[in-house]
Order: sequence, then structure tokens, then C-alpha cells
Amino acid sequence: YDASYQGESGGEPRQLENPHVRTEDVSAAIDYLTTLDYVDNERIGAMGICAGAGYTANAAINDRRIKAVGTVSMVNIGQMFRNGWDNNVKDSEALPYLEAGSASRTSDASGNDIATMPMAPLKEEDAPNEELRQAWEYYHTDRAAYCTAPGFGTARSLTQLISYDAFFKAEAFLTQPLLTVVGSNAGSKWMSDDLMARAATSDKTMHVIDGANHMDLYDGEAEITNAMSALETFFNRTL
Repeated sequence: YDASYQGESGGEPRQLENPHVRTEDVSAAIDYLTTLDYVDNERIGAMGICAGAGYTANAAINDRRIKAVGTVSMVNIGQMFRNGWDNNVKDSEALPYLEAGSASRTSDASGNDIATMPMAPLKEEDAPNEELRQAWEYYHTDRAAYCTAPGFGTARSLTQLISYDAFFKAEAFLTQPLLTVVGSNAGSKWMSDDLMARAATSDKTMHVIDGANHMDLYDGEAEITNAMSALETFFNRTL
């Protein structure tokens, strides 16, 4: 499914990235699954990629209908926005982003054009390293560009994103079996490491794909085959 406010889903303003709504989207999908006669409600698993993986973990903390959790190239979007891709920014140093998001809300409310911000580099020259250059390539070239995924979000979203923690209370409530799939060279790996350390479950495994970076697990044929094999084994065992 497409997230609320994005793609083919409804909602205004377009491209809003409210993490609490994104988590609710996961539970709303499960609501629908439970109405289907052929779905076993005791065997519902959830898997997400990148920020979707962080939202999936957050949904599992809150929604006990999720019986097993798989993640691929996981991003805790709050950590990424306030601490940087490489976890080299202190929380307190992200305060200007909260201020910018607040100012954007005021501007939006005044009837100005909705203020936007990049969710990944919008231009190749904006990328600070090769891995994030590949993020630009993925979202803005024929590699995977699509007309309903412009690669930017509303700047007002910063007021929710900066203080958000997708893993909030994982140490108490993330008791379901957990598999995290990561590339050994992924700059984002530290976020999967964090969830592995914090999750309450004793059934948790990290599957590392040697030599892969974050974006390789989006569309790299060999990397996807590797990841799918691990996920298939995991969900067959846990569900």
C-alpha cells in the first residue's frame, strides 16, 4: 500500500511524513487483513524496508496482532533526521530543524505554498557520499523513479520527525520474534544495531549481507535473493 498523503493514497497536504500516521497505516492494513476469511489472525507477520522497516517495528511495539517482525535496511527516521546518516550529530544540535519545521507550519497556515524538504538528495551533487548518491540515483533516475514519488516531503513534518523514536519502549514491548537484514557496508546499519540491543525479545537475529550497502538491498538481484531467503526461513519458523 502507499502511505497516507503519498502516492495513490489520499490526504492533504501531499507528501506529509507524519511518523505516527505512518505507524497507524501499518495497523490499518492489519485491520483489513483481519476481515478476510482466509487470513489466520494468529499468523500475521510484518516486514518493512528502510523507514518502512522502522515504522513496522514501531507498529509491532504497539500492535500485538503482529506476531513476527522482519526488517531490511532499517531506518529509524527520527534518529536519521536528528542524528544524521552516520550518527554523528547530537540530539541537541537538531533543534534548528524543529524550529524550521515550526516556521514551515506557520507559513503553510498563512496560505503560502507548502514548504518542502528533500527526503533523499534531490540532485546528484547534493549527495555527501557514494551511498547517498545511490539514494539520489534510486529515486530520481530510471533506476526506480516514479511520478507519484517525488523524493521530497513537507517541511512541517520536521515537527514530528525530529523527536520521534520508532523504537520507543522496544525494551519493554517488542517481544515478538525479530529478524533484521542489513548490508555490512550500510551507513544505516547502526539503527538496526540499536533495535537489536533494545528489543525485549530473546528471539532476535541479525542477518548481514557481506559487501552490501543500504541501497543494494532495494533492488540488487543477488542481495534481494539473499535477503528473501533469510526472511522466508524466519517467517516460516515463527508463523
